[in-house]
Amino acid sequence: MRLLSTTAALALTASVASADYTLHVIHINDLHSRIESINRFDSNCNAESEAEGKCFGGVARVKTMFDQIREKLAGENVIFVDAGDQFQGSLMYTTYKGAVEAEMMGKIGFDAMAVGNHEFDDGPEKLAEFIDAVSFPVISGNIDVSQSNVLNGKVMNHVVLEVGGEKIGLVSALATDTVETSSPGPSVIFQDEIDSLAADVATLEAEGVTKIIALNHVGLAKDMEIAEAVPGLDAVIGGHSHTLLSNTVEDTPPYPVMVGDTPVAQAYAYSKYVGHLTLEFDADGNVTSATGDTMVLDASVEPDADIIARVGELAGPIEELKARVVGSTDMAIDGDRAVCRTQECPMGNLVATAMLERVKDQGVQIAIQNGGGLRASIDAGEVTMGEVLTVLPFQNTLATFELKGSDVIAALENGVSQVEEVKGRFPQVAGLTFKWDPTVAPMEGRITEVMVGGEPIDPEATYGVVSNNYMRGGGDGYGVFETGGMNAYDFGPDLADVVAEFIMENGTAAAALDGRIAQ
Repeated sequence: MRLLSTTAALALTASVASADYTLHVIHINDLHSRIESINRFDSNCNAESEAEGKCFGGVARVKTMFDQIREKLAGENVIFVDAGDQFQGSLMYTTYKGAVEAEMMGKIGFDAMAVGNHEFDDGPEKLAEFIDAVSFPVISGNIDVSQSNVLNGKVMNHVVLEVGGEKIGLVSALATDTVETSSPGPSVIFQDEIDSLAADVATLEAEGVTKIIALNHVGLAKDMEIAEAVPGLDAVIGGHSHTLLSNTVEDTPPYPVMVGDTPVAQAYAYSKYVGHLTLEFDADGNVTSATGDTMVLDASVEPDADIIARVGELAGPIEELKARVVGSTDMAIDGDRAVCRTQECPMGNLVATAMLERVKDQGVQIAIQNGGGLRASIDAGEVTMGEVLTVLPFQNTLATFELKGSDVIAALENGVSQVEEVKGRFPQVAGLTFKWDPTVAPMEGRITEVMVGGEPIDPEATYGVVSNNYMRGGGDGYGVFETGGMNAYDFGPDLADVVAEFIMENGTAAAALDGRIAQ
C-alpha cells in the first residue's frame, strides 16, 4: 500500500472502479495511552489478573490482532486506521508525553489517524512531535493550523490511499469544542465539522475519488448527523464518545449503525475492542453492503512477545510509583464515564470530597469536579497510586477562588447542559447538593435547587470554591470560573496526590452515594 497526497492523486489518470470491490476497514479509537493491558474497569491490569486471564487490550494484543487480520486477509484490500485520542490516560503518557504511543503505533502498523481532542492536552507542540515521529498521515480537515508555527504543514486535511488499484479518500473532523476540552491554543482555528467535511468530499470527488470515508473524532451522535448531512460519504469511522457498537453484546447499538445508506462505526475505547467494517462497492463507487462487528481483545488474544518486552522496559522507571499502596476499599468505586457524566457517581463523590477536605480550612465551602476528568474505576481491594493516576491522569492541580452564588448556579447550568451527549462537563460536587430538570432546555433553568451547607444558595452571597486548574481556566465550558472567579489561586497540589492522600487518611467511605445530585 502506498500513500497518495491529493496532489499526487490529481496527477493520476482516473481509473474505472471495479465492480464488487471490497474494502476491509480495521479501526480503533480512544486508546488513551492504555499501552498496558486493562482490567474490567478499564484501568491497568496487574500481573496476577493477567495470569488468570482477566485482562483485556493493551498494544501487544492490538499488534497480535492486526497481524492475524493481515494474515487472514492476505491479498485482499485492507486499511488500518485510528480515530484519535491516543494521548492521555496512563502513566505511560504522563511520563513519556506521546513518544510511547508513536512508537507502538509504528510497530502495530497504521495507515492513518485522526486528530483527537486529547492530542492537544499538552498544547500543539506535543502533537507536532508525535506527527514527526510517525510514518503515517495524521489528518483533521476542520482545523486550520496555518497560523501555528509548530503544526503548520504537519496536519493534513485529507489523504488518498491507493488500495488494490483503487483510490480511497479519507476525510476527517475534530469536535469543535476541543477549545474547551483541551488546549489547542489560539493558533488552531476550528471550522464547522459538516461544512468542512462537505468541502473536502467535494474536493476529492473532483479529483476522481469515488470511495470516501470520514475518520472523525466527534462522537457517535455527531457522526450520525454527519452521515446524514454530508453527501458523498461511503462510511464514517468515529471516536470520542467511547461507544461500543456490537451485534453480540446486549444493550448496545448495532455494528455498524446505518444512517440511510451510510454505515457509522466505532469500537469503544482503551484498546478493549477492534472494529472490522467490510464495505462492498459497485462499479460507480457506491456502497452496496456494509457488514462487520467489533472484536473483544480478551485473554484469548495472545499479546505480542516483542511488544510485551518493550513495554516492560518502558514501564520499569514508573513501576515503583505505580505499585505504592495508598489504601484499600471494600467495594468497587465506579468511575464509568456513562455514569459520572450524567449523574452522581461514587468516584465523583470521592474526588470532590477529597478536594474540599484539602482546602476547607481556607474557608472553601464548595467543590466542583468535571465528570470528564475521571477516567477509570477502581476495583475492590488494595488501591495503588497507579490506579489513582489512571483515574486522574491529567496532572490537574487544585484551584481555589471565590464565586457569587449566581455564578455557582450558572456553572451548574453549564455542567448539566450537555448530559444528553454525555459530555465531560457534568459536575461532581461536594459541599453542596443540587436538583436539575432534564425536561428543561439547556441553559434555560435546568437547575431547580441548590443547597450549600443545608441552606438554599444565596445568589448575592460569595462562596469559596475549589475546582481544578483546567476548569478554573474555562475548560469544559466553565467560563464563569475564569470571568467571575475572584481571588483565584492555583493552589498547586496534583489532584491525584490529593486523592491518594485523602484515601490514606480517610479511606474510601466518601465514595458512597448520598443524594448530592438529584432530578
